[in-house]
Amino acid sequence: MNQLCEQLHIKYPIIQGGMGDISHETLTAAITEAGGLGTIGVGTMSVEEVDSKIQATKELTDKPFAVNIPLNVTPYKKEMIQLVNQYDVPIVSLSAGNPAPYVNCFHERGVKVLTVVGSKRQAVKAEMAGVDVIVAEGFEAAGINSPFETTTLSLIPQIVQSVSVPVVAAGGIADGYGLAAMLALGASGVQMGTRFIATKEAPFHSHYKQAVMEAKDNETVIVGRSVGQVRRVLKKPYTEKLLQYEQEGITVEQFQQYTSEHFHKRGALEGNAEEGFMNAGQICGFIDTIPTVEQLIQSMMEQYNNRIQQLQPFQP
Repeated sequence: MNQLCEQLHIKYPIIQGGMGDISHETLTAAITEAGGLGTIGVGTMSVEEVDSKIQATKELTDKPFAVNIPLNVTPYKKEMIQLVNQYDVPIVSLSAGNPAPYVNCFHERGVKVLTVVGSKRQAVKAEMAGVDVIVAEGFEAAGINSPFETTTLSLIPQIVQSVSVPVVAAGGIADGYGLAAMLALGASGVQMGTRFIATKEAPFHSHYKQAVMEAKDNETVIVGRSVGQVRRVLKKPYTEKLLQYEQEGITVEQFQQYTSEHFHKRGALEGNAEEGFMNAGQICGFIDTIPTVEQLIQSMMEQYNNRIQQLQPFQP
């Protein structure tokens, strides 16, 4: 069995990325039920909101799912850790911060720890801290991203040769061929966010899903470079405002205010591209259907198996 699947007790090596405040139990449970690993991202949500989402997810599935805690984003870090333990969530994903102080407290409860990194140095430090799985996210990915701007293709082989724990590739993957490519580079699985936006179970506004499907390959943009707060979003009117603010000169605090989860919800849940932003990775230019989660994952595995069978040893 695949090392990642064996460790996390999942059927397929496909993980849902944390989606912050727009996370929803319906999508999380659907991914888990289809054989992947669904994830509830806590974002900046209140303890009560996350408590409710975890309970609702447990009612929809009895299979393993994860909770993503962005350490330097949530104002309720301690309480979120307590919720994971309280509800016996078997897997936690730590991002946006140093996982080292928290690994042991999860391991004491038998919780597997994933951590998101953007460089080889971060990956090596994460393994030294005792994490079970490293999610290596390339610059192609949606939303908050690494300032290092290293692509997935470059990042994965460097990290795989530097650590011994399973590595999950994130950023730029939307089908089974991408899965095959990442496993060929040495990864044990993939993490996806943008592809799951355009699924029937995703509780996002139809305008958001349509925007993802209509996007061309060059229709995402990075905002926040000027203040060291890198984020990849769709090119939309609100995004143009953000870029204009940067040209005029804004502070980190102002940028964080303009890209808060309030404006994320405006774009993703209300479909309002004039007053909110829509996260999307570069792979959105490849997405043109809205399948069910089960159809998506099954097609990915069929594509993966077909591609592996087509590969032949090179004969010079």
